[in-house]
Amino acid sequence: MEALGSTLAEALEAYAGILETPVGQMDTVVDAAYKALCARKPPLSPNTLTQYKYAATRLKKMLAEFRPEQVKGKHAAAVKRGLAATPNMANRVLSFARQVFDYALEGELIESNPFVEIKRHSEAKRDRLLTQDEYERIYAQSGPRLQVIEDLWRTTGQRVNAVLRIALADLVEEGIRFPRFKTPTKRIVKWTPELRAIVERAKGLRGNVRSLVWLLPGRGGKPPNYRSVRDQFERACIAAGVENVQPRDLRAVAATEAKKQGKNPTALLGHTSEQQTQRYLRDKEEPVVEGPSFGQSIRQHEKS
Repeated sequence: MEALGSTLAEALEAYAGILETPVGQMDTVVDAAYKALCARKPPLSPNTLTQYKYAATRLKKMLAEFRPEQVKGKHAAAVKRGLAATPNMANRVLSFARQVFDYALEGELIESNPFVEIKRHSEAKRDRLLTQDEYERIYAQSGPRLQVIEDLWRTTGQRVNAVLRIALADLVEEGIRFPRFKTPTKRIVKWTPELRAIVERAKGLRGNVRSLVWLLPGRGGKPPNYRSVRDQFERACIAAGVENVQPRDLRAVAATEAKKQGKNPTALLGHTSEQQTQRYLRDKEEPVVEGPSFGQSIRQHEKS
């Protein structure tokens, strides 16, 4: 049997040619697994499901010629190599693929999961810290609603989708209550005069939209669409001439500033450990430290 090619495309083409099988059934299995994940209890976050939906599209395309039982460890490794240029997204696809093949395993379509032994790509720690000047430039290129969203991202430090899905019922006496979005518990970000003013601006933008549920209703009274907001933010960054910025960088700004002010960034972000929070702390100030003192034990050199 001839050796499989070194690239993903070559591997899939060669393997399909060797087996001489018709188009496989992976698309059906992937769709069924994604549907099962959407119905999972407790539910996955909307952001996770959005990422998995994209991962499903990529996986179906990459394994289009395969039946589930034909996918082996070498093909899973080829999927990893084929997405190496985008390690973050590659890891999302690998994570989703493990769950797809777990679904197939439970359905007795396969005997083992080929993605179980595939290690994740190393993801470089993001160290971008948005400056106040950069923020103001982006802000000036944003529309009124996007400005409110940006202020909420930066002031509350919560995940992008958690901010977009603030319900009117979440505006409680103590502050804004945020649900569990990839975090174990709910939390309330306390009111400050600044935060109250931002929320009042948000209410003033509702206009004729009749939603009794969401603070920032979009089309049809539903929460703003993440991709739409992200695209608006990216356009504002381009117009402002500010490069390499993501919406989540404002979460990092909130965590970093909270630490500077002596507040607890781990509690703010809803993490269970300080180690998780370290990814968001981007204070580049160099610490001023003191060395030990030895008193009179240091010999004095005699003058020549």
